[in-house]
Amino acid sequence: MNLTEYSAYDAVGLAELVKKKQVSASELNKLAYEAGNNLNPKLNAIVEFYDDRIEEFKFDSTKDSFFQGVPFLVKDLALMDFGKKVEAGSRLSEGMIAPFDSELMSRYKRAGLNNIGRTACPEFGFSCATESVLRGITSNPWNLEKSPGGSSGGAAAVVASGVVPVAHASDAGGSIRCPASCCGLFGLKPSRGRISHSPAGDGFNGLANEHVISRSVRDSAAILDFTQGYLAGDPYTAAPPIDLYRDESTKDPQPLTIGFTSEPSEPYSMHDEVKLCVNDAAKLCEHLGHVVVEDSPSWDEASAIRCNMDMWAANCVATTNMLSAVNNREIDEETVEKIILASYEYGSGLLSSVFIDALSIANQISRQIVPFFERYDILLTPTLLKPCIDHGEYSMQEYSGSLQGWFEKMGEIGNFLSIFNITGLPAMSVPLFVSKSGLPIGIQFVA
Repeated sequence: MNLTEYSAYDAVGLAELVKKKQVSASELNKLAYEAGNNLNPKLNAIVEFYDDRIEEFKFDSTKDSFFQGVPFLVKDLALMDFGKKVEAGSRLSEGMIAPFDSELMSRYKRAGLNNIGRTACPEFGFSCATESVLRGITSNPWNLEKSPGGSSGGAAAVVASGVVPVAHASDAGGSIRCPASCCGLFGLKPSRGRISHSPAGDGFNGLANEHVISRSVRDSAAILDFTQGYLAGDPYTAAPPIDLYRDESTKDPQPLTIGFTSEPSEPYSMHDEVKLCVNDAAKLCEHLGHVVVEDSPSWDEASAIRCNMDMWAANCVATTNMLSAVNNREIDEETVEKIILASYEYGSGLLSSVFIDALSIANQISRQIVPFFERYDILLTPTLLKPCIDHGEYSMQEYSGSLQGWFEKMGEIGNFLSIFNITGLPAMSVPLFVSKSGLPIGIQFVA
């Protein structure tokens, strides 16, 4: 198998070849290693390859390893792979070694995915573009002058360029869906509680979820089959699926009632080209036999921004304090970027009552939005309000405004993203269109 043949398959397809002994897992991992070394000088998407996992992959003998050693890459943020570095794109945690496997990592390994390295992310995932003082700027394979999005931009870049068929990603404010849209990929943020965060209680008080970015829907579905499910001690869970996701992904749905909108919250605006794509997506759904109505839930955007800021800042304090203690480093401009330092300083002065208010506001917003889904099966929106993200546009080190201004700026492109982290609803970005400049445009579907 050569690189061109390798990059034409998704993970399920490669696993089938291994089972049929038409190719070995070792050969696939060597191809991924070769592709990564060829492309990474231009993309800067891979932080590190694990050379000890390229030559050989050992299956967990207690499980039927569905993915047969297919190469996989993990976002360098919070997921722990025992004995490997986890640095979160930050000088504060540079060189830190994972002391255990996260439950999700254990599930990946039992499923037969071979994690061969780490992908780049912005510091602590606080940006919709993937660039950091520690690792530099990551580029979009579709156009090296543009960002692959964030914060799972490294994951999206390696999947879109064919290094691996699928990669781990996480989403606390749009960080799976944003890069999926920017790089022409499929990105699902599952329901809150669908995937365990063990040994942590949850991520960012329920804002965060983890899954993958993929080139095929069936890869995302098949991996979710192996990674979903409650673990004793989890603070909440989603109802278990009735059937396998990978089986559901092959079925035609019954006619759905779909609400769609191309009107973002005040004071934001949508690029005309994106608005046309939303309308075309609505027409496509209607053509496929669904009932499509222009309608949308409403929420108080100012309250949502303040809620997000307070929750992110409070979690920033907890994270940076822990990393400071573990790595014996001060929290200052030499170890964290300007936005992280601003979040830390704001969060350190946040009254406990204000934080509890933020949790209450999140609940109020959820109760404003969820009744929409008593009338509609699906909400259709753009994933992003603009067709692309420029390098430097969301630099956490160069931004000179206020912390609230930063969160408002993130809404200029992701107005339809973080609101579904607040509510915990499942949402996916589907690659349906290409802009006039040749860049992908994703459409978001929420349930």
